[in-house]
Amino acid sequence: MLANSTRFAHMRQAVMARLPFLTLHSDVRDVVYVNWLVDAHAAQQLMPAGVTLWQRDGKTPFTVLTYRHGHFGPALLGPLRRLLPSPLQSNWRLYLEHTPPGAPAMPCVYFLKNIMDSLPHALGTRLFSDILPTHLAANMMHAVTATQARCTIAPGAGSAPMLDIQAHIVEDKTLDADWQHLFGNWRDAVAFLACQDAAIAAVPRNGRLAFGEIDLPVDLDQVQALTASRADCGLLAQLPPVSTPLAFLVPNVSFKALSERLL
Repeated sequence: MLANSTRFAHMRQAVMARLPFLTLHSDVRDVVYVNWLVDAHAAQQLMPAGVTLWQRDGKTPFTVLTYRHGHFGPALLGPLRRLLPSPLQSNWRLYLEHTPPGAPAMPCVYFLKNIMDSLPHALGTRLFSDILPTHLAANMMHAVTATQARCTIAPGAGSAPMLDIQAHIVEDKTLDADWQHLFGNWRDAVAFLACQDAAIAAVPRNGRLAFGEIDLPVDLDQVQALTASRADCGLLAQLPPVSTPLAFLVPNVSFKALSERLL
């Protein structure tokens, strides 16, 4: 299949490395973050060689964020971007102690999984990106109201992982003891988990890393606290949680993908 063709990927990389990066823009909304503190040793086993995980006292955050895009596509389209569709996406990630050699120093995450509900978008990311190899879900549901949020991923016969999140919007913005020990207070925890400037992903065909910079100006004053009544995730068997989930909602944010290159 062309989407998984190593030969095509090599050709695409050879061509696109010589061209300016096409900035992508999306008016993202209803971003539901669910975060677990997990066993750092188990998480490190999922990282590529030479990539150092952020951890404290044997614990590290694992995040699933699920959202609806707002007309995701090339920024150069300007107002015409409103004609583009708005797929659902779920991004699963771990956090780095520092960026790998060859990348500028900035807050950075490691992409474990990316899942979308749109076949054209999933194919597009597999064909034209190394930072975002996407799984196509058999079905995704993402619904946010004034009082609650619900996110589900049904894998079907494909490679997408399972997700089932149900959470309620609450006023209480405090941390339990595990999260407080690592971050001190709710606002600082949310800033660490949401305000990231770059991501890396493994590139299996050549054993290298893809590095991409993003612009994600989250307004911390607009973030709402959530309490998760259900938080089932297909990776938790490999990443045993050592805390209750910390969840929150970012109502809207303007997202831009600024660059992508191989390290």
